[in-house]
Amino acid sequence: MLCNKGRQTMDKADIGLIGLAVMGENLALNLESCGYRVAVYNRSADKVTRFVQGRANGKNFLGATKIEELVFSLKTPRKIIMMVKAGNVVDELIGSLVPHLEQGDILMDGGNSHYNDTERRWKALSEKGIRYIGTGISGGELGALTGPSIMPGGDPAAWPEVQPLLQSIAARAGKDEACCEWIGQGGAGHFVKMVHNGIEYGDMQLITEAYQIMHEGLGMTYPEMQQVFAEWNDGELGSYLIEITRDIMGYLDEDGTPLVEKILDVSGQKGTGKWTGITALDLGVPLTLIGEAVFARCLSSVKDERVAASQILTGPDKRITNPGENFISALRDAVYAAKIISYAQGYALMREAAADHGWDLNYGGIAAIWRGGCIIRSVFLDRIKGAYETTPGLTNLMLAPFFRETLARAQAGWREVVAQAARVGIPVPAISSALAYYDGYRCANLPANLLQAQRDYFGAHTYERVDKPRGEYFHTNWTGKGGTTASTTYQR
Repeated sequence: MLCNKGRQTMDKADIGLIGLAVMGENLALNLESCGYRVAVYNRSADKVTRFVQGRANGKNFLGATKIEELVFSLKTPRKIIMMVKAGNVVDELIGSLVPHLEQGDILMDGGNSHYNDTERRWKALSEKGIRYIGTGISGGELGALTGPSIMPGGDPAAWPEVQPLLQSIAARAGKDEACCEWIGQGGAGHFVKMVHNGIEYGDMQLITEAYQIMHEGLGMTYPEMQQVFAEWNDGELGSYLIEITRDIMGYLDEDGTPLVEKILDVSGQKGTGKWTGITALDLGVPLTLIGEAVFARCLSSVKDERVAASQILTGPDKRITNPGENFISALRDAVYAAKIISYAQGYALMREAAADHGWDLNYGGIAAIWRGGCIIRSVFLDRIKGAYETTPGLTNLMLAPFFRETLARAQAGWREVVAQAARVGIPVPAISSALAYYDGYRCANLPANLLQAQRDYFGAHTYERVDKPRGEYFHTNWTGKGGTTASTTYQR
C-alpha cells in the first residue's frame, strides 16, 4: 500500500468519515495510516468515544459528536465519506449534511447503494454545487483496513481532488498499480460494484457445487478436498475465494471435526446479487449464471421444506460410481469454464448498461482494479484485462482468443461433470446454466422462431422473416378467424 509520508499537523482534518461499523472503522484506520488526519462521526456517540479511546487511541483522529462539528473540523473543500447502510439512511444523512456544506465540497458514499439512487443523488447535489461520488468499496473488513478495491463514479470534477487520497488507501496489484480508477459519471461506480457482487455470488456458487460433487458424489474426505483446492489455488483457478475455501476445508471445531459440517445449509444475502439479476432482466441481458446463484441462495433458505421433501420426492443415489481417474481434472475444467461464462455475462451487462446510460467504461481497467483487495480477486483477471486492452470493442469475453481456446479445451470435462451430476441427482445450477448459455450463444439458430409463431398465433404480436430485411414485421391470420389487425412490434 502506497501511503503519504509524514503526518498532518494542522488543526483541521483532511477528511471526514461517517459510520463506524466494521467497514467504516477499518477504512478510517486505513486513511490515518496513510498520513491523513481523519475526523469521525457516528449516529451513536458512544461508538465515537469507544473508537477514539480504543483502536484510534494515540493516532491522528478527531472525534465528532454532532454533524455540524464534523463539518466544521474539515479543511476546505471538505471531503466526507459516508459508510452507512444503503437506502433511506443515506438520504437522511445527506439531508442533515447539506445545510452545513458549501459549494465545491465533496460527499462520497462508500456503501452498497443502488446505482439508480446514486444517479438521483448526484443530479440533486450537483444543482446545489456539491460534488457527489458514489464509490463501490470491496474487500471486507481486512480489505478496508489494509487496502480494498475502490470503484468511484459520480461527478468527474471531483475525481482529481480525491484521486490521491483514494488511490493511496487502495490495494496494489501488477506493477504497484492502485486498485482504484475512475469508473464514470453518475451511478457508474456503484453499478460496477453491483456487477462485482453479482460475479462474487456466481464464483461462490461454483465453488460450492464443486464441493458437493467432491463430498457427496465422490465421497472425498476433508483433507482430500483441502488438497484439491490447494492445487487449484496454485493454478489457473487461483483466487481469494479458492484460497479461503482451502482453509475452510481444513478448519476443525473444538471436537476435532470439520467446522463446516456443523454450519446450517442456509445462506444469506444482502441484495446486490438480486439487483444484478433484476437489472439484467430490465436490460434484456441473459445473466443466467448469476441469476441461478441468487436463486440457489433462495432455495437454501427454505430448509424445512427441503427436509420434508427429501422424505417424499425420489431420485438416484448421489454417489458417482465410475468417475474415472481424470474426473477431478474435469471438475476443475468445469468450474473454470463456468467462471469464464459468469464474467462474460457480467461484462455483457456492463456493456449494455454503458450504452443505456452513456457511460464510457474502461473494461480492461475494471478488471485491473479487481485484481487486488476485493473478494473476487484472482489471477484470472489479468487475462480479462489483456483481452480488453487487445480488443477494446470486444462484444463478448468468450470471443477473445484465450477464452475461446480455453472453453474449447475445457468443454469435454465440463459436459462430463454436468452429465454425471444429472445422473446422480446432485444439483449444479451454476455450472449447468453456464453450459446452456455457452451452447445457446454459439447456436446460429435457436427455436425462438416457433416461440414467436406462438406469440403471433395467440396475441398477434408479429414476427420477422428470414427471407425479408430485419425490421419488417408480419402477422398471419393463423386460424382464419383472427383478422389482419396486429399488435405492436415485439421487444427483446
